[in-house]
Amino acid sequence: MKLTVVTYIEYLKSILLQILESYEILKEIQDKPGDLDLIKKESLKINGFLKVVSNKVEDTKIPHSDFKPLKSKFKSYLENYFFEQEIETMAPLYQDDVHRIKNMRLKILESFDENKIMTDIKEFVDKI
Repeated sequence: MKLTVVTYIEYLKSILLQILESYEILKEIQDKPGDLDLIKKESLKINGFLKVVSNKVEDTKIPHSDFKPLKSKFKSYLENYFFEQEIETMAPLYQDDVHRIKNMRLKILESFDENKIMTDIKEFVDKI
């Protein structure tokens, strides 16, 4: 039984680290023409991983008290923020407009910062 719990926690940790990696990529994008595709890709990755944790990772298998609130925060984020449609709409018109690219990227980063999601993920990863 103990082996399964450790494996499950390691699985969760690997997903959370991938979220942080995509977040760092979003932070480092230079806002050049064509970067909208990269912003969309990393944003979709983050949302996909948030959905996996929200829907597939069972609270009972993660014995840390901080996990439930984190999972709840993920669900709330997924319900309240959806940038993919906005990116799809603006891509044909503004794919090379560096100011709009930067604004979109900053808006996405701001949504994570508002909710302290990335900070909470980092703290949780350090604990497990």
